[in-house]
Amino acid sequence: MPSPAATAPSHAAGDTLWSAFRPLLPLMAAVYASFFAAGMALPVLPRHLHDTLGQGPLWVGIVMGAQYLASIALGRRWAGQRLDALGPRPVMVAGALGIAAVGVVYGLALLPAAPRAATLVLVAARLLTGVAEAFVMTAALGWGVARLGPAHAGKVFGWIGVALFGGFGSGAPAGSWLHAQVGFAGIALATAGAPLLTAALAARLATPPPAGGIRPGFLRVLRSVRLPGLALTLSSLGYAALNAFIALLFDLRGWGSAAFAFTCFGIGFIAARLWLGHLPDRIGGARVAMPCVAAEAIGQLLIWAAPTPLLAWLGAGLTGAGYALAFQGFGVEAVRRAPPQARGAAMAGYVVFQDLSMGLAGPLGGWLAGTAGLPAVYLAGALGAAGAVLLAAWLQRR
Repeated sequence: MPSPAATAPSHAAGDTLWSAFRPLLPLMAAVYASFFAAGMALPVLPRHLHDTLGQGPLWVGIVMGAQYLASIALGRRWAGQRLDALGPRPVMVAGALGIAAVGVVYGLALLPAAPRAATLVLVAARLLTGVAEAFVMTAALGWGVARLGPAHAGKVFGWIGVALFGGFGSGAPAGSWLHAQVGFAGIALATAGAPLLTAALAARLATPPPAGGIRPGFLRVLRSVRLPGLALTLSSLGYAALNAFIALLFDLRGWGSAAFAFTCFGIGFIAARLWLGHLPDRIGGARVAMPCVAAEAIGQLLIWAAPTPLLAWLGAGLTGAGYALAFQGFGVEAVRRAPPQARGAAMAGYVVFQDLSMGLAGPLGGWLAGTAGLPAVYLAGALGAAGAVLLAAWLQRR
């Protein structure tokens, strides 16, 4: 059995989302710094690969999807096990230093080399990104649940997600501006520097002791969260499509920079969390997720058929709003199925299902874009969200 010290929350939270804001604020700041650094490359890397290195959509998909394959193979499992065994502080510090190392590898891709060699260096950078981001996110979620208690897991997913996508949403336009000013070298330097703030914040925070008790194997934990995890896989397809291919879609349609689409996604995500983020803890995760993934499907259809950038921005905002509460709602369902001594592994295992979607969506989306055109990627995202609606209904009945 876990010890009382390991299971008792160190901060109380009420029924509203805002009651959890102050206890989670230091963790949110740490997550924001790391994902701001990671987000700067999102609108820049696809165009750098396509325009500077001459790579097609398939290689763009491979590079952008590589980080999620690394998360599946190593990052989430290792992070969850280290979190349960050591506590969150060393896991978060290791993740922050890993993101800083990504910036160094980006710099290596600028050394004189053939385009294909530079592309492979960028693959290595994205693989390292997958492991490092998994460490930061898993540590933040585990730290938050330890602070507030598992009854407030939805609020933890809510606020940590606000910090994550706030970092992405503001990092993307900052990266576009920086790239326009000083080129890809500026992205490399900023990516190496910004996550050091995360390490500094984590070093100053009080950390809970690791949970006691016998921990089940990671695969057993993964099976316990498989139904909400599968729903997350399907609902993540739209986010993956926007993440990897929206910059190329805007170029194809002659709309200019796609950075504002990332910002619209982030605005939708944060607005939904702030307005409705208390509901999964109150009325149930699946009940909240079902209408939200339906909204995500509508957003993907808008991007697929958009004749103007305005409708594409609206679609990105709807995708962000729907995905925000889908991730949170299905996450609550996953935490409630996890044994207390393996909650770190359970949260890491749940996010593995997102990584699966993101990892496969890159190369498969690149193949689909090459055969049926770039807009078809967003039609596939809409179909995935529709499948998540059915799974949410099934979870609600059970």
